[in-house]
This record gives sequence, structure tokens and C-alpha cells, in this order.
Amino acid sequence: MNDKVRGVLSNIMYIAFVLLFSFLIVRFIGQRTEVIGSSMVPTLEDGNQLITDKISYRFHEPERFDIIVFPHEPMDEYYIKRIIGLPGETVEISDDGTIYIDGEVLEENYGYGETTPQELDGAVELGEDEYFVLGDNREISLDSRYKEVGSIPRSIIIGRAWVRLYPFNEFGLLTGR
Repeated sequence: MNDKVRGVLSNIMYIAFVLLFSFLIVRFIGQRTEVIGSSMVPTLEDGNQLITDKISYRFHEPERFDIIVFPHEPMDEYYIKRIIGLPGETVEISDDGTIYIDGEVLEENYGYGETTPQELDGAVELGEDEYFVLGDNREISLDSRYKEVGSIPRSIIIGRAWVRLYPFNEFGLLTGR
């Protein structure tokens, strides 16, 4: 085999390796997610570019205040919301906007605007694999308070919003706690 053929084959193998490696990272480790809308303001803004960590929930369960990504109908649309209620808990939102977890007031400072019960009819008892999520912009967020979204089963959670890539001046880790 001459040097030209060897060089071409080497380049093809290199490109194939890079493509395979990129595919595996996107499929199993992380994915780029774009924020569309204002439901997570002031934490996340419309147009923010995020990396969603798809691997850490293979080793531990999602935690309260994590920002998660999950699909919503149609399945090519993703929602980004904050976990408020964990499996087995009872979540209730009073008319004055106070959030109760198992009868105790939830101490949090992520909510922006007025938190109302919306379509909730009393307390919500979460199943052993269900999460209750809210957007940070409580006045406009379509979240677990609405029958259209409801409780989120663990099986559809894609991952945790991990890093904001864009805008560059806000680059950094997103923390839930």
C-alpha cells in the first residue's frame, strides 16, 4: 500500500472515530438544549444555550431544586423546569402562593412572580417515581400545576441542566441548591 492510500485510510478512520465518539457523548453523556420562552426567568432566559447532563442520574436520583429537562408533547419539544416535589411527597399550593411539602412550608427563593395553584385541586400525592416541577417564572410557567403537564415520571427525565454555554458573559454551572 502506498503512502497516499495509507494517509487517506488514516484520515477516514480518524473521522469515523470522532463521529462515533461525538455520537456517544450526545447520546449518553450530554446534549445541547436551547431555552425557549420565559418560564425559567430570572434563572434562564429565552435563547440561553445549555448542556444537559444525561449521565449523573444514572448514579443518583434527581434532587429538589435541580433544573431538569424532559420531553413534552409533541415529543420534539423539551421543557426545562425546577424540581419542587420528590417521589412519595405531598405537594400543596395555597391560594396565597405558599408551597407545602408534606404539610411543611417549602423554603425556597427561586420563584419569581405570584405562585398560584392554577388547575390543582388540593394536594398532589406523588407516586414512587414522580416529580412535581415548577418554572421559576411562576406567573407564566406551564408546569405541574396544569393537567397538561402534571407530575413528571422519572422515566422521561432526560437529565439535569448543567452548564449555560450562551450568552458567553453568563457562562457557568447551573446550581439547584
